[in-house]
Formats: sequence, structure tokens, C-alpha cells
Amino acid sequence: MFNKDVYTGRRAALKKELKSGIAFFPANNEAPFNYPDNTYIYRQDSNFSYFFGLNHPDLVGVIDFETGEEILFGQEVTVDDVIWCGPLPSLKEQGEMTGITDCRDFNKFGDFIQDAIAKGRKVHFLPTYRGDTCIQCANWLNTTPAGVKQYVSLDLIKAIIKLREVKSPLEIAEMERAANTAYYMHTTAMKMCKPGMVEQEIAGVVEGLSLSGGGPVSFPVILSVNGQTLHNHGHHNVLKEGRMMVCDAGAETEHYYASDFTRTTPVGGKFNQRQREIYEIVLKANMEVAAQTRPYMPYMVMHTLACRNLIEGLKGVGLMKGDTEEALMAGAHYLFMPHGLGHMLGMDVHDMEGLGETYVGYDEITPRSKQEGFSCLRCGKTLKPGFVVTDEPGIYFIPTLIDLWKAQGKHKDFINYDKLETYKDFGGIRIEDDLLITEDGCRILGRPIPKTVEEVEDMCAQGREWIKMPGLY
Repeated sequence: MFNKDVYTGRRAALKKELKSGIAFFPANNEAPFNYPDNTYIYRQDSNFSYFFGLNHPDLVGVIDFETGEEILFGQEVTVDDVIWCGPLPSLKEQGEMTGITDCRDFNKFGDFIQDAIAKGRKVHFLPTYRGDTCIQCANWLNTTPAGVKQYVSLDLIKAIIKLREVKSPLEIAEMERAANTAYYMHTTAMKMCKPGMVEQEIAGVVEGLSLSGGGPVSFPVILSVNGQTLHNHGHHNVLKEGRMMVCDAGAETEHYYASDFTRTTPVGGKFNQRQREIYEIVLKANMEVAAQTRPYMPYMVMHTLACRNLIEGLKGVGLMKGDTEEALMAGAHYLFMPHGLGHMLGMDVHDMEGLGETYVGYDEITPRSKQEGFSCLRCGKTLKPGFVVTDEPGIYFIPTLIDLWKAQGKHKDFINYDKLETYKDFGGIRIEDDLLITEDGCRILGRPIPKTVEEVEDMCAQGREWIKMPGLY
């Protein structure tokens, strides 16, 4: 945990945003993966952690916006808890750790909330994303699991987004730590990217480096020679000369702050001519965004800049044609980059998207586009100092999508389908950095991870012979 003043300050800030009713924040429950006592590594709910900091289940935090009261509902420590987990703080001591003196029995929370409802008080809570939490909330609110979402508080959602989207110096320092761990994750993957390696060998080391750095990965590692599949979590392929390995991975600190970087590495450490041509297009888009991103501009402007760069580059190698602006406005680039430039980053790798992607990523100035090639952008709103966003352009050659568009004759004035046929074995390229928006521009978090052609090839050349586990593959 941070110092308790951090949490009392955050709750005080929330009280300034909402003036009526009460809000409750349930902690996440343990999640078993094959029988009750064998659980996944515990991950606290980000919003509970943000306001209360405690890192275990069977807790509910309450804030009364009218009286200013704060209550922590929890379980007292039992002898069995001590036997299995060692000495643990009492409920009162937990309250002191987060700056709350009113601590009550967890089993009495249902009665507490029903009493508030009976008195006609407004009850604020956030969307649930776990089935067990949804059922728990349904029981507390005396409704069905399906009915829980109709009681979710939009006022609370907007207030929390306003607080969490701007990162404090303390939070930025945490994200720098996560970014520095990611440096070792990605440079090690580059050194291991050799013919004969199995993706799983590299992915396992990458995940282990995150754990060694203080926390788990911030999302399941995406590592594959099939980079044309955007979220490819299969790791069974053997690396072969002539392919490229996309590694999209980040670390999480013990306070849950995330990093998220992607690098694309040629198997064997040297780009061939065709790979280099496409790689340089993506790299230019990535670097142009980093050079031109500023506070008080909509990030949609940078998405548009990146897509314009991709179209120009693809025209240069003969894969696209026609007028660049017409192709851009038509969304023809979607065939090659069927995702947005980036997303918010913070305590969640897609920060706060559990509260609603559009609420987090858009505002009144920049509503979400309905145009193909633009609607896929997760964060298009006006940037402020303290925001952290990802900058992750890519080019992908997805055979199924190519075949579909070609059969439909879609955007045939902008796409050279004959030449594109020869790229269906190419895979994909993505280059991603984490940008902190500053008062006059932006900067990339963490130790710079190699990304120019020369830097990547130099890092690959430093790799030693990795020892394969006998009989594993």
C-alpha cells in the first residue's frame, strides 16, 4: 500500500465530485481455477484499490457523500487464517492502514445497504465484470443478476474517470517502474528470437521477468509469428527464418500500475528487404505520433496522422494507390490496421474500460466516430497533462479479411489486390510505446526499448544460445 494519506486524499476528492447518496466498492473475491482452495493469483479490483488500497477479499468500502462518513466492512482474522497465511492485521488495523476508523462486520453489509435503500437514499456503485461480484451485488440490492446493471451509477462512473485519468507523480513513478521491467521483457525476447525456438519458451521467460520485477504481467502475453492475429495467445509455433515475432507484453507493479509495449523482431535477428520496407512504415507512424502528440488535442487527430502515414507508406511499396486523403476518409486503411492507435493506460492495461470504453475514451468535444477505420479507436478524446496513452500503429496481412474485401471489390480504387496476394504469408507488425502527456508535449515512459531496424538487429546480435529443456519440445 501507499501511505494512508494517498487513499484519504482520493476519497476526499471523490466527495467533492458527488454531493448526495452513498457509494460502495466491493473488493474482488478469490477465484478458483480448478477446485475451491486452488485459486488464481489474487488481483484486487482497481477501483477498490484506488480508494482503499487493501489487497485481499471480503471487504467493502463505503463513502457517504452527505455526512462524509467512511466505513470499511470486513472479516476479522481467524486462527486458520494465521496458520495458512501467517500474522495478519485485524480489521481495525486494516482500517487504520487506509485511514478509516469505522470498521464493521462484512456479513452486516447487506442489512446496511437495504436500510439505506429503505430510507430512499441514492446508492452509487460501478459496473461489475465478474459473475460472482454481480451475484453478490444482486443479493445486497435485492434484485436479479441481470437487473444489477440498471442500478449502476453514471455519476459515479464519470467522477471516477475524472479522478483516475490524470496520473499523479506517485502513479507516474509506478508506471515508470512497470515500463522499466518491460524493457528487460522485450530485449530478452529479442535475444531469444532465433530459429528453432518455440514461442512458449520465450513467452514463459517474458512472463517470468515480469514476476521477477515485482508483479505479474499486466495482460496475458501476446507473442507469435502469426502477428496478423491481433491478440494471439497461442504459443506453440516453432520460429523459422523469414518470419517475424510480434511480442506485445507489459508488467504490473504491486500497486497494479501497468506498462504495455510491443516490438516486432525478425527471426534470426536480420530483417529481409520486404520486412524492412513494411517495418519502416509502421516505425515512421509510431515516431511521428510521439513527436507530435500534445496536450489539449484530441487523440483522434493522432490516430488520423498515423493512418495517413500508413497509407502513404503502403502506396510507396505498391500495396495501396490513389489519393491519400480520399483513401483515409473512406477507411481503406482498415484492411491493414483494423484497430485504433491506442488506449488509456494506468491501473488497468486498458485503463478503466470496465467503466465503459466510450465514457473513458471519448468526451463531448470528440464523440466516437461511426466510420470504419476510426470507430475502432479506444481513446480519441482531448488529452490532458498526466494522461498516459499507448501509441501502437501496425500493419497486418490477414488472409481472411483480404479475401473478403477482394471478393466484394471493396476500396478497389485504393488497394492493389494483385500485389497484396503475395503478402498473405507475411504476418503482421506492431510497434507500441507508452506516452505520458506533459505540459508541452509527451514522453515515452521507461528505459527506451530498441525499435529502429539497427537497434533491433543490434539487440538480437547480443543473444546467447538459449538452453532448451530436454524432452520438452
